[in-house]
Amino acid sequence: MNLSVNQTLHGFTVLAREELPEIDGTAFVLVHKKSGARLLYLANDDSNKAFSIAFKTPPADDTGVFHILEHSVLCGSDKFPVKEPFVDLLKSSMQTFLNAMTFPDKTMYPVASTNEQDLLNLMDVYLDAVLHPAIYRKRAIFEQEGWHYELAGDVESDLGDSIAGDVVARTEAEDATAELVLNGVVYNEMKGALSDPNSVLYDELQAALFPDTAYRFESGGTPRAIPDLTYEQFLDEHRRHYRLSNSYLTLYGDLDLNRMLAFLDREYLSPVADEEAARDKERSEGGELPLVPHALEAQAPVVAEHVKRTMDTAPENACAGLGYVIGDAAERTRVTAVDILLDALMGSNEAPVKRALLDAGLADDVLAFLADGMLQPFIVVQLRGAKPEAAKRFRAIFEDAVRAVVEQGVDRTLVEASLSRAEFVMREHDFGMADGVALSMTALSGWLYDDALATTYLRYEDDFALLRRELGTGYFERILVDVFLESDHWALAEIVPADGDEEAFEIERLRTAEAAMDPADFARIADEEAALRRMQTEPDAPAALATLPRLSVGDIGDAPDEPAYGTVDGTPVPCIRHHVPSRGIAYTYRYFDLNRAQFEELPYVAVLALVLGKLGTARHTAAEIDTLVNGKLGNLSFFADLYEGDGEARDLAPKFVVGASALSENVEAACELPLEIMLETDFSDTGKIKDVLQQRRIGMEQSFAAAGHAAAMARVASYYLPAGVIREQLGGIDFYRFLKDLLAHYDERADEVAEHLTALARRLFVDEGCTVSFAGSDEDFERFWSAGAGTGRPGSPELPLSVPEPVIRNEAFVVPSDVCYAAQGFDRRAIGAPYTGAWQVAARALSYDYLWNEVRVKGGAYGAGFGAARTGNMRFYSYRDPHLDETLARFAESAAWLASFEPRTEEMEGYVVATVAGFDAPLKARALVRRQDGDWFAGRTPETRHATRSEMLSATPEEVRSLAKPLALAIERNAVCAFGGQDIIEESGAGFDVITLLAE
Repeated sequence: MNLSVNQTLHGFTVLAREELPEIDGTAFVLVHKKSGARLLYLANDDSNKAFSIAFKTPPADDTGVFHILEHSVLCGSDKFPVKEPFVDLLKSSMQTFLNAMTFPDKTMYPVASTNEQDLLNLMDVYLDAVLHPAIYRKRAIFEQEGWHYELAGDVESDLGDSIAGDVVARTEAEDATAELVLNGVVYNEMKGALSDPNSVLYDELQAALFPDTAYRFESGGTPRAIPDLTYEQFLDEHRRHYRLSNSYLTLYGDLDLNRMLAFLDREYLSPVADEEAARDKERSEGGELPLVPHALEAQAPVVAEHVKRTMDTAPENACAGLGYVIGDAAERTRVTAVDILLDALMGSNEAPVKRALLDAGLADDVLAFLADGMLQPFIVVQLRGAKPEAAKRFRAIFEDAVRAVVEQGVDRTLVEASLSRAEFVMREHDFGMADGVALSMTALSGWLYDDALATTYLRYEDDFALLRRELGTGYFERILVDVFLESDHWALAEIVPADGDEEAFEIERLRTAEAAMDPADFARIADEEAALRRMQTEPDAPAALATLPRLSVGDIGDAPDEPAYGTVDGTPVPCIRHHVPSRGIAYTYRYFDLNRAQFEELPYVAVLALVLGKLGTARHTAAEIDTLVNGKLGNLSFFADLYEGDGEARDLAPKFVVGASALSENVEAACELPLEIMLETDFSDTGKIKDVLQQRRIGMEQSFAAAGHAAAMARVASYYLPAGVIREQLGGIDFYRFLKDLLAHYDERADEVAEHLTALARRLFVDEGCTVSFAGSDEDFERFWSAGAGTGRPGSPELPLSVPEPVIRNEAFVVPSDVCYAAQGFDRRAIGAPYTGAWQVAARALSYDYLWNEVRVKGGAYGAGFGAARTGNMRFYSYRDPHLDETLARFAESAAWLASFEPRTEEMEGYVVATVAGFDAPLKARALVRRQDGDWFAGRTPETRHATRSEMLSATPEEVRSLAKPLALAIERNAVCAFGGQDIIEESGAGFDVITLLAE
């Protein structure tokens, strides 16, 4: 649709129109006159369309009210009076993105779909959710998603028994045994999030930099403050901030704009504007002040020289951070320049400022990042695994290193390389989510603070051109001086591990509350908990479910075209040629056979992957390699991977993968640089190797606490899958133990490490058994092979990797966390159950119905799910979970739930629609190439995918129910693993082998 400035359409006026080559399209800025809602339409030919509505929500305290609102408004609305419309959409729509996010100063509700009617349906549900939520008539939503008191061991309330209060009142009157506990989804989520010392450090740093503004508060909420939030305050913040004049709407992609604007105006913007006007009039007539959002103001420059926070965490988690405010959001070019400088000076171990910090021995790792999407963007430079007293020396060493760069002049090649890398990232458009969702977030980096900046952060080509012109002019040196060396707005914060009880405050709060209660109060809590359980348990009424918009199987359409791929003739080693649209980028992967390694060497294979590209070669120093890679390649990666066949558990293709991507003009570098690194790396610099290993260790330790579900699922797979046993050696607990032992004895083993890596590289990087994968233009394909893509090395015949038999261990790993993560699984093939696409339908039903309700809604975990891979692995997991045994009991009962699966006709159709849509979801070029390569090595063909899709489409309730029997057999094997806090694990009666992981 061709809009012009000042044109009006369905109540909207076009304020601006700009061509945006960065999105291959045009941006239109509009305003809805009656409501004051702003709208940005990003028009291009992307079929993955998107919509978002966002509100400016600067917090006034640490109660996390906007985080709780983000969860709560998606629990039913006036038009869609069901308990969980968000989950219903996950179960039944063709969405390619569906979520909500709370940021430090805004809350966003984005959706995306390749089907325009589906997008309209998603918009309908989301808009009614944020504008007419059920929170005003269902207090229990606030209690479920935010926080509430429960009575420990109150079976009657837990079952929703209406006489629960009477039972508790009698018990309390007789022996004073009632005991309070706190629960709530956001409460438990933030207990988990703030068990991470990096998150706590960031909060301390942000509060120190912005002590007089909304940014001093944790917008997600802190466990200490969340229970201070009242239901009345919760509702007041919704009325105050979820107003159309405080909203920012985005539409993106190839869509019928006339239809979308008409829908927005007719169904929501105009009628809600009338509702808001009526409420404002009523307040005015009642003598009440008008409701206005909290102010978001800039912070005057401040200096916080050393903020220290003690935390009950492992000694290895000591950390410190420096923060420097760059300026304000309107200074986009300055922000971009600082980001480029940060990459050039801190982006790798060989970047000059990071190298200076590592050499000073301050910490195991150093990293730096830009905190943007804020009124005043700032830089964070962080020490991880900080040494004692390191914080006191940190700022001086950092600024001395920056000063040395300024005095010598910023190395032009470093900045050029970082600019090239940034340009590649923007050209690739691989944001890890639907483009329209990512761009709507990016737009708010300026738009939220100034209506004139709606498209400012979507433009980058002019900035990159300007920054290239400024090379060698002193521009970058002046920025370094201004932002770092002469800053009047900076802070230093430190997290100091200390023995203590992080939950002592919670316990004291609960005991104080108990002391102030009489039997009637306990009875009231029991009754409220029972009412909450009844709300959670009772099914939605058929009439309520009928209000939800749904697609039918007929709306799915044919499978999307699969770009062709296959082996080609005439190359020196076998080559899989992909014909994937790649936006002028070449993607290359070399797959070397890992059967040339012994099982006992696999941890060294992982070390080899970690250090390649971070050391010097026969021709270049490590720093020169780093600059060449940044300047010539978009991506360079080394990793071990495993491709599993669908048949026997030992049908495995282990590979060492070398991946590179480059713009078309640099395709020769995608051939030559990886070859140089593979064949000529000098492993004698054991100091640099140790840096890399320490960084990996600390990263693993922190991931065990922050994302323990991933570690638990990987570990549990090693109990029953040979592939899991291999992966444990390459990156799981077994590798972590190897890594800790190696570092503990590094000085005496350093030479051995260098020799082992040298021998492995010679043995693995040979042409025999190597397969190359290539995606790009025909011209780039010819240039790649002309550059000499083979290694030129022959190899001896390999033997199959000898993998030990898996053993069920049932371990629980104690890590520094206030929550836990549980996993349970087994190999479907070992119990004789064939694979069918119906498993994916069953997984969606189990994840978004049974587990969502039992583990998340009732249990208070932040997440839970089930997956069934065609390669045999069936796994349950829970995420940031306050319970362990209760969750394992829910896993155990899942087969019975599946056996009684009796969905309504439209519900079953929804499961099928959502499952097939997820299977068909568009992939970016890199991900598509990797998926096709994986299919190739596993022996799967495009016909295999078509057959699986057909099985999904034809799945019936009877077929899904039939999967309950093999699921029950898998659960009976009792292969379980958990990661979590000491109290939760030690209280478990599941018979775990308990291991204090970091203290082993």
